[in-house]
Amino acid sequence: MQKVDVIVIGAGAAGLMCAGTAAGFGKSVLVLDLAEKAGKKILISGGGRCNFTNRFAGSGNFISANPHFCKSALARFSARDFIDWVEQSDISYHEREHGQLFCDQSASQILNMLLSPCHDFGVQISLQTEIQSVEKHDHFVVKTSKGDFSAESLVIATGGLSIPKMGATPFGLKVAKSFGLNVIEAVPGLVPFTFTGKDKESLKELAGISLSVTVRNRDISFTEAMLFTHRGLSGPAMLQISSYWSPGETISINLLPGFDVAQLLAEKCQQRPHAQLGTVLSELLPKRLVQLLFEAVLREVPLKQLGHRQIEQVLETIQNWQLKPNGTEGYRTAEVTVGGVDTDELSSKTMQSKKQPGLYFIGEVVDVTGQLGGYNFQWAWSSGYVAGMAIAEMI
Repeated sequence: MQKVDVIVIGAGAAGLMCAGTAAGFGKSVLVLDLAEKAGKKILISGGGRCNFTNRFAGSGNFISANPHFCKSALARFSARDFIDWVEQSDISYHEREHGQLFCDQSASQILNMLLSPCHDFGVQISLQTEIQSVEKHDHFVVKTSKGDFSAESLVIATGGLSIPKMGATPFGLKVAKSFGLNVIEAVPGLVPFTFTGKDKESLKELAGISLSVTVRNRDISFTEAMLFTHRGLSGPAMLQISSYWSPGETISINLLPGFDVAQLLAEKCQQRPHAQLGTVLSELLPKRLVQLLFEAVLREVPLKQLGHRQIEQVLETIQNWQLKPNGTEGYRTAEVTVGGVDTDELSSKTMQSKKQPGLYFIGEVVDVTGQLGGYNFQWAWSSGYVAGMAIAEMI
Protein backbone atom coordinates (compact mmCIF):
# COMPACT_ATOMS: atom_id res chain seq x y z
CA MET A 1 0.00 0.00 0.00
CA GLN A 2 1.43 3.35 -1.04
CA LYS A 3 1.50 5.99 1.70
CA VAL A 4 1.38 9.75 1.10
CA ASP A 5 0.64 12.75 3.28
CA VAL A 6 -2.46 13.78 1.35
CA ILE A 7 -4.94 12.11 -0.98
CA VAL A 8 -7.12 14.46 -3.01
CA ILE A 9 -10.10 12.85 -4.74
CA GLY A 10 -10.99 15.02 -7.72
CA ALA A 11 -8.69 16.58 -10.30
CA GLY A 12 -10.84 19.62 -10.94
CA ALA A 13 -10.40 23.28 -10.04
CA ALA A 14 -10.59 22.92 -6.24
CA GLY A 15 -8.65 19.65 -6.10
CA LEU A 16 -5.73 20.89 -8.19
CA MET A 17 -5.60 24.14 -6.23
CA CYS A 18 -5.43 22.25 -2.96
CA ALA A 19 -2.89 19.73 -4.24
CA GLY A 20 -0.50 22.36 -5.58
CA THR A 21 -0.78 24.43 -2.39
CA ALA A 22 -0.05 21.54 -0.02
CA ALA A 23 2.75 20.16 -2.20
CA GLY A 24 4.38 23.59 -2.33
CA PHE A 25 4.96 23.29 1.40
CA GLY A 26 6.57 19.89 1.22
CA LYS A 27 3.61 17.54 1.54
CA SER A 28 3.48 14.42 -0.60
CA VAL A 29 0.22 14.52 -2.53
CA LEU A 30 -1.72 12.02 -4.63
CA VAL A 31 -4.68 13.16 -6.76
CA LEU A 32 -7.18 10.54 -7.91
CA ASP A 33 -9.85 11.00 -10.59
CA LEU A 34 -12.05 8.76 -12.70
CA ALA A 35 -11.79 11.06 -15.74
CA GLU A 36 -9.22 10.57 -18.48
CA LYS A 37 -8.08 14.21 -18.23
CA ALA A 38 -7.57 16.64 -15.35
CA GLY A 39 -9.64 19.82 -15.25
CA LYS A 40 -12.25 18.87 -17.86
CA LYS A 41 -14.78 21.42 -16.62
CA ILE A 42 -12.14 24.14 -16.65
CA LEU A 43 -11.45 23.45 -20.32
CA ILE A 44 -15.10 23.80 -21.42
CA SER A 45 -15.95 26.75 -19.19
CA GLY A 46 -16.66 30.18 -20.58
CA GLY A 47 -16.96 28.87 -24.12
CA GLY A 48 -13.37 27.59 -23.87
CA ARG A 49 -12.07 30.90 -22.47
CA CYS A 50 -12.69 30.12 -18.76
CA ASN A 51 -14.47 32.77 -16.70
CA PHE A 52 -11.83 32.18 -14.03
CA THR A 53 -13.06 34.66 -11.40
CA ASN A 54 -15.06 37.82 -10.85
CA ARG A 55 -13.40 41.06 -9.88
CA PHE A 56 -16.22 41.81 -7.41
CA ALA A 57 -16.46 38.39 -5.75
CA GLY A 58 -17.79 38.65 -2.21
CA SER A 59 -19.92 36.65 0.20
CA GLY A 60 -23.12 38.22 -1.17
CA ASN A 61 -22.57 36.37 -4.46
CA PHE A 62 -22.96 32.95 -2.87
CA ILE A 63 -25.89 30.79 -1.77
CA SER A 64 -25.53 28.69 1.38
CA ALA A 65 -27.58 27.68 4.39
CA ASN A 66 -24.91 29.68 6.26
CA PRO A 67 -24.25 32.81 4.18
CA HIS A 68 -21.29 33.76 6.38
CA PHE A 69 -19.37 30.50 5.92
CA CYS A 70 -17.56 31.50 2.72
CA LYS A 71 -16.24 34.80 4.11
CA SER A 72 -13.09 33.40 5.72
CA ALA A 73 -11.86 31.50 2.66
CA LEU A 74 -12.67 34.38 0.29
CA ALA A 75 -10.71 36.75 2.53
CA ARG A 76 -7.67 34.48 2.78
CA PHE A 77 -7.52 33.86 -0.97
CA SER A 78 -9.39 36.55 -2.84
CA ALA A 79 -10.18 37.24 -6.48
CA ARG A 80 -7.28 39.71 -6.44
CA ASP A 81 -4.93 36.93 -5.31
CA PHE A 82 -5.96 34.72 -8.22
CA ILE A 83 -5.75 37.61 -10.69
CA ASP A 84 -2.20 38.30 -9.47
CA TRP A 85 -1.28 34.67 -10.15
CA VAL A 86 -2.82 34.87 -13.64
CA GLU A 87 -0.82 38.03 -14.38
CA GLN A 88 2.41 36.51 -13.02
CA SER A 89 1.80 33.57 -15.34
CA ASP A 90 1.65 35.96 -18.33
CA ILE A 91 -1.91 34.95 -19.18
CA SER A 92 -3.70 37.78 -20.95
CA TYR A 93 -7.33 38.26 -20.02
CA HIS A 94 -10.24 40.64 -20.48
CA GLU A 95 -13.17 41.87 -18.44
CA ARG A 96 -16.78 41.57 -19.54
CA GLU A 97 -19.92 42.93 -17.92
CA HIS A 98 -20.40 42.65 -14.16
CA GLY A 99 -16.69 42.08 -13.46
CA GLN A 100 -16.39 38.72 -15.23
CA LEU A 101 -12.81 37.87 -16.23
CA PHE A 102 -11.97 35.58 -19.17
CA CYS A 103 -8.76 34.37 -20.78
CA ASP A 104 -8.00 36.10 -24.08
CA GLN A 105 -6.82 32.84 -25.59
CA SER A 106 -7.74 29.52 -23.98
CA ALA A 107 -9.03 27.94 -20.77
CA SER A 108 -6.12 25.49 -21.07
CA GLN A 109 -3.86 28.30 -19.84
CA ILE A 110 -5.64 28.29 -16.46
CA LEU A 111 -5.43 24.50 -16.27
CA ASN A 112 -1.72 24.58 -17.09
CA MET A 113 -1.20 27.27 -14.45
CA LEU A 114 -2.79 24.99 -11.84
CA LEU A 115 -0.85 21.95 -13.01
CA SER A 116 2.48 23.78 -12.95
CA PRO A 117 3.02 23.69 -9.14
CA CYS A 118 1.67 20.14 -9.09
CA HIS A 119 4.41 19.13 -11.53
CA ASP A 120 7.06 21.26 -9.85
CA PHE A 121 6.41 19.84 -6.39
CA GLY A 122 5.90 16.20 -7.33
CA VAL A 123 2.12 15.77 -7.07
CA GLN A 124 1.10 12.36 -8.42
CA ILE A 125 -2.03 12.57 -10.56
CA SER A 126 -3.68 9.22 -11.22
CA LEU A 127 -6.44 9.48 -13.83
CA GLN A 128 -8.96 6.86 -14.99
CA THR A 129 -8.89 5.59 -11.44
CA GLU A 130 -12.06 4.17 -9.94
CA ILE A 131 -12.52 4.60 -6.19
CA GLN A 132 -13.77 1.35 -4.68
CA SER A 133 -13.91 2.33 -1.01
CA VAL A 134 -12.86 4.98 1.48
CA GLU A 135 -12.17 3.97 5.07
CA LYS A 136 -10.56 5.39 8.19
CA HIS A 137 -8.29 3.32 10.41
CA ASP A 138 -5.16 4.93 11.86
CA HIS A 139 -5.01 6.66 8.49
CA PHE A 140 -7.45 7.13 5.64
CA VAL A 141 -7.37 4.16 3.27
CA VAL A 142 -8.59 4.58 -0.29
CA LYS A 143 -8.97 1.41 -2.34
CA THR A 144 -8.96 1.93 -6.09
CA SER A 145 -8.78 0.11 -9.40
CA LYS A 146 -5.07 0.97 -9.43
CA GLY A 147 -4.17 -0.17 -5.95
CA ASP A 148 -4.63 0.89 -2.35
CA PHE A 149 -3.38 4.15 -0.85
CA SER A 150 -3.24 5.64 2.62
CA ALA A 151 -2.80 9.16 3.94
CA GLU A 152 -3.18 11.25 7.07
CA SER A 153 -5.31 13.77 5.19
CA LEU A 154 -8.11 13.10 2.72
CA VAL A 155 -9.61 15.87 0.60
CA ILE A 156 -12.91 15.38 -1.20
CA ALA A 157 -13.03 17.66 -4.26
CA THR A 158 -15.38 15.67 -6.46
CA GLY A 159 -17.71 18.52 -7.46
CA GLY A 160 -21.48 18.44 -7.63
CA LEU A 161 -24.07 16.65 -9.72
CA SER A 162 -24.23 19.06 -12.66
CA ILE A 163 -23.37 17.95 -16.21
CA PRO A 164 -23.37 14.15 -15.64
CA LYS A 165 -22.01 13.58 -19.16
CA MET A 166 -18.77 15.13 -17.82
CA GLY A 167 -18.62 12.43 -15.16
CA ALA A 168 -20.44 14.13 -12.29
CA THR A 169 -21.57 11.70 -9.57
CA PRO A 170 -22.86 11.91 -5.96
CA PHE A 171 -19.63 10.25 -4.75
CA GLY A 172 -18.53 13.14 -2.53
CA LEU A 173 -21.92 13.41 -0.85
CA LYS A 174 -21.89 9.66 -0.19
CA VAL A 175 -18.46 9.93 1.44
CA ALA A 176 -19.73 12.73 3.67
CA LYS A 177 -22.73 10.67 4.75
CA SER A 178 -20.56 7.60 5.37
CA PHE A 179 -18.57 9.64 7.91
CA GLY A 180 -21.75 10.90 9.58
CA LEU A 181 -21.82 14.40 8.08
CA ASN A 182 -25.11 16.08 7.27
CA VAL A 183 -25.82 16.94 3.63
CA ILE A 184 -28.11 19.75 2.44
CA GLU A 185 -30.38 18.43 -0.32
CA ALA A 186 -28.75 19.04 -3.70
CA VAL A 187 -30.71 20.61 -6.56
CA PRO A 188 -29.68 21.93 -10.01
CA GLY A 189 -28.57 25.57 -10.14
CA LEU A 190 -27.82 28.04 -12.93
CA VAL A 191 -30.20 26.10 -15.14
CA PRO A 192 -32.86 27.00 -17.76
CA PHE A 193 -36.56 26.87 -16.87
CA THR A 194 -39.07 24.59 -18.57
CA PHE A 195 -42.83 24.99 -19.00
CA THR A 196 -45.77 22.77 -19.89
CA GLY A 197 -49.12 23.12 -21.62
CA LYS A 198 -50.22 26.47 -22.99
CA ASP A 199 -47.24 28.35 -21.57
CA LYS A 200 -44.81 25.99 -23.31
CA GLU A 201 -46.58 26.33 -26.66
CA SER A 202 -46.73 30.14 -26.37
CA LEU A 203 -43.08 30.57 -25.39
CA LYS A 204 -41.98 28.11 -28.07
CA GLU A 205 -43.22 30.56 -30.71
CA LEU A 206 -40.67 33.08 -29.41
CA ALA A 207 -37.65 30.73 -29.50
CA GLY A 208 -34.47 32.60 -30.38
CA ILE A 209 -35.62 36.00 -29.11
CA SER A 210 -33.36 37.61 -26.50
CA LEU A 211 -33.83 40.82 -24.52
CA SER A 212 -32.63 42.46 -21.32
CA VAL A 213 -35.05 42.02 -18.41
CA THR A 214 -35.25 42.25 -14.65
CA VAL A 215 -36.43 38.97 -13.15
CA ARG A 216 -37.32 38.61 -9.50
CA ASN A 217 -38.75 36.25 -6.96
CA ARG A 218 -39.38 36.80 -3.25
CA ASP A 219 -35.64 36.66 -2.46
CA ILE A 220 -33.68 38.49 -5.13
CA SER A 221 -33.69 40.15 -8.56
CA PHE A 222 -31.31 40.15 -11.53
CA THR A 223 -31.12 42.44 -14.56
CA GLU A 224 -29.55 40.55 -17.44
CA ALA A 225 -30.44 38.97 -20.78
CA MET A 226 -33.31 36.49 -21.13
CA LEU A 227 -33.54 34.01 -24.00
CA PHE A 228 -36.68 32.26 -25.21
CA THR A 229 -36.01 28.61 -26.12
CA HIS A 230 -38.05 25.71 -27.52
CA ARG A 231 -38.35 24.37 -23.96
CA GLY A 232 -38.85 27.59 -22.01
CA LEU A 233 -36.60 30.38 -20.75
CA SER A 234 -32.83 30.61 -20.53
CA GLY A 235 -30.14 33.29 -20.69
CA PRO A 236 -28.15 34.78 -17.79
CA ALA A 237 -31.17 36.31 -16.03
CA MET A 238 -33.02 32.98 -15.87
CA LEU A 239 -29.92 31.00 -14.91
CA GLN A 240 -29.26 33.41 -12.05
CA ILE A 241 -32.77 33.31 -10.60
CA SER A 242 -33.01 29.52 -11.00
CA SER A 243 -30.55 28.99 -8.15
CA TYR A 244 -32.96 30.83 -5.83
CA TRP A 245 -36.18 29.35 -7.24
CA SER A 246 -38.36 26.78 -5.50
CA PRO A 247 -40.71 24.40 -7.35
CA GLY A 248 -44.18 25.90 -7.66
CA GLU A 249 -42.92 29.45 -7.27
CA THR A 250 -43.93 32.21 -9.68
CA ILE A 251 -41.29 34.52 -11.14
CA SER A 252 -41.92 38.14 -12.11
CA ILE A 253 -40.34 39.69 -15.20
CA ASN A 254 -39.96 43.38 -16.05
CA LEU A 255 -39.57 43.41 -19.83
CA LEU A 256 -38.47 47.05 -19.99
CA PRO A 257 -36.17 47.64 -17.00
CA GLY A 258 -35.00 51.20 -16.66
CA PHE A 259 -37.97 52.61 -18.59
CA ASP A 260 -40.86 54.63 -17.21
CA VAL A 261 -43.43 52.94 -19.43
CA ALA A 262 -46.31 55.22 -18.34
CA GLN A 263 -44.35 58.34 -19.25
CA LEU A 264 -43.21 56.76 -22.48
CA LEU A 265 -46.78 56.02 -23.55
CA ALA A 266 -47.86 59.53 -22.59
CA GLU A 267 -45.11 61.05 -24.73
CA LYS A 268 -45.94 58.79 -27.68
CA CYS A 269 -49.60 59.76 -27.33
CA GLN A 270 -48.65 63.43 -27.59
CA GLN A 271 -46.45 62.78 -30.63
CA ARG A 272 -48.57 60.17 -32.43
CA PRO A 273 -52.08 60.06 -30.97
CA HIS A 274 -53.47 57.93 -33.80
CA ALA A 275 -50.72 55.27 -33.62
CA GLN A 276 -51.97 51.87 -32.47
CA LEU A 277 -50.75 50.54 -29.13
CA GLY A 278 -49.31 47.41 -30.75
CA THR A 279 -47.30 49.47 -33.24
CA VAL A 280 -45.72 51.57 -30.50
CA LEU A 281 -44.99 48.62 -28.21
CA SER A 282 -43.38 46.73 -31.12
CA GLU A 283 -40.86 49.56 -31.33
CA LEU A 284 -39.87 48.82 -27.74
CA LEU A 285 -40.24 45.03 -27.62
CA PRO A 286 -40.04 42.18 -30.16
CA LYS A 287 -43.23 42.13 -32.23
CA ARG A 288 -43.91 38.44 -31.59
CA LEU A 289 -43.68 39.06 -27.85
CA VAL A 290 -46.15 41.94 -28.05
CA GLN A 291 -48.55 39.69 -29.94
CA LEU A 292 -48.24 37.03 -27.24
CA LEU A 293 -48.80 39.45 -24.38
CA PHE A 294 -51.72 41.48 -25.75
CA GLU A 295 -54.91 40.50 -27.51
CA ALA A 296 -55.42 41.95 -31.00
CA VAL A 297 -58.34 44.07 -29.82
CA LEU A 298 -56.06 45.92 -27.37
CA ARG A 299 -53.10 46.12 -29.75
CA GLU A 300 -55.29 47.90 -32.32
CA VAL A 301 -56.50 50.67 -29.96
CA PRO A 302 -55.10 54.12 -30.91
CA LEU A 303 -53.03 55.63 -28.12
CA LYS A 304 -55.41 58.57 -27.67
CA GLN A 305 -58.30 56.17 -26.99
CA LEU A 306 -56.54 54.15 -24.28
CA GLY A 307 -58.48 54.23 -21.03
CA HIS A 308 -56.95 54.34 -17.57
CA ARG A 309 -57.70 50.66 -16.92
CA GLN A 310 -56.14 49.63 -20.26
CA ILE A 311 -52.98 51.61 -19.49
CA GLU A 312 -52.77 49.93 -16.07
CA GLN A 313 -53.11 46.54 -17.79
CA VAL A 314 -50.28 47.38 -20.20
CA LEU A 315 -48.01 48.56 -17.38
CA GLU A 316 -48.72 45.49 -15.24
CA THR A 317 -48.13 43.10 -18.14
CA ILE A 318 -44.83 44.68 -19.21
CA GLN A 319 -43.39 45.43 -15.79
CA ASN A 320 -44.72 42.49 -13.83
CA TRP A 321 -45.19 39.56 -16.23
CA GLN A 322 -45.97 36.56 -14.05
CA LEU A 323 -44.85 33.09 -15.08
CA LYS A 324 -44.80 29.81 -13.17
CA PRO A 325 -42.14 27.40 -14.50
CA ASN A 326 -43.00 23.73 -14.48
CA GLY A 327 -39.42 22.95 -13.53
CA THR A 328 -35.89 23.20 -14.86
CA GLU A 329 -33.84 21.27 -17.39
CA GLY A 330 -32.14 19.56 -14.45
CA TYR A 331 -28.56 18.46 -13.99
CA ARG A 332 -28.19 17.74 -17.71
CA THR A 333 -27.66 21.44 -18.45
CA ALA A 334 -27.21 22.89 -14.94
CA GLU A 335 -23.90 24.67 -14.47
CA VAL A 336 -23.73 24.07 -10.71
CA THR A 337 -25.27 22.19 -7.82
CA VAL A 338 -27.06 24.09 -5.04
CA GLY A 339 -26.70 22.29 -1.71
CA GLY A 340 -24.05 19.80 -0.64
CA VAL A 341 -22.05 19.05 2.51
CA ASP A 342 -23.55 21.08 5.35
CA THR A 343 -21.20 23.94 6.25
CA ASP A 344 -22.07 23.44 9.93
CA GLU A 345 -20.02 20.26 9.66
CA LEU A 346 -16.87 22.07 8.49
CA SER A 347 -14.39 24.64 9.75
CA SER A 348 -14.73 27.81 7.67
CA LYS A 349 -11.00 28.48 8.13
CA THR A 350 -9.71 25.09 7.00
CA MET A 351 -12.61 23.21 5.34
CA GLN A 352 -11.85 20.31 7.69
CA SER A 353 -14.62 18.14 9.10
CA LYS A 354 -15.42 18.90 12.74
CA LYS A 355 -16.30 15.25 13.32
CA GLN A 356 -13.47 13.56 11.43
CA PRO A 357 -10.00 15.15 11.77
CA GLY A 358 -8.00 15.02 8.56
CA LEU A 359 -11.08 14.90 6.32
CA TYR A 360 -11.68 17.96 4.12
CA PHE A 361 -14.40 18.97 1.65
CA ILE A 362 -13.80 21.73 -0.89
CA GLY A 363 -15.35 23.24 -4.01
CA GLU A 364 -18.80 22.45 -5.35
CA VAL A 365 -19.37 19.43 -3.09
CA VAL A 366 -19.83 21.91 -0.22
CA ASP A 367 -23.09 23.81 0.34
CA VAL A 368 -21.65 27.02 -1.13
CA THR A 369 -22.86 27.94 -4.62
CA GLY A 370 -21.85 31.00 -6.58
CA GLN A 371 -23.92 33.12 -8.91
CA LEU A 372 -23.18 33.13 -12.63
CA GLY A 373 -20.03 35.03 -13.59
CA GLY A 374 -16.84 33.38 -12.29
CA TYR A 375 -17.89 33.09 -8.66
CA ASN A 376 -17.91 29.28 -8.55
CA PHE A 377 -14.35 29.13 -9.77
CA GLN A 378 -13.37 31.64 -7.12
CA TRP A 379 -14.92 29.41 -4.47
CA ALA A 380 -12.89 26.51 -5.86
CA TRP A 381 -9.67 28.52 -5.63
CA SER A 382 -10.42 29.91 -2.17
CA SER A 383 -11.63 26.69 -0.55
CA GLY A 384 -8.85 24.67 -2.18
CA TYR A 385 -6.23 27.12 -0.99
CA VAL A 386 -7.32 27.23 2.65
CA ALA A 387 -7.56 23.44 2.85
CA GLY A 388 -4.11 23.10 1.23
CA MET A 389 -2.64 25.61 3.68
CA ALA A 390 -4.25 23.87 6.67
CA ILE A 391 -2.77 20.56 5.56
CA ALA A 392 0.62 22.20 4.91
CA GLU A 393 0.67 23.55 8.47
CA MET A 394 0.03 20.12 10.02
CA ILE A 395 3.07 18.68 11.77
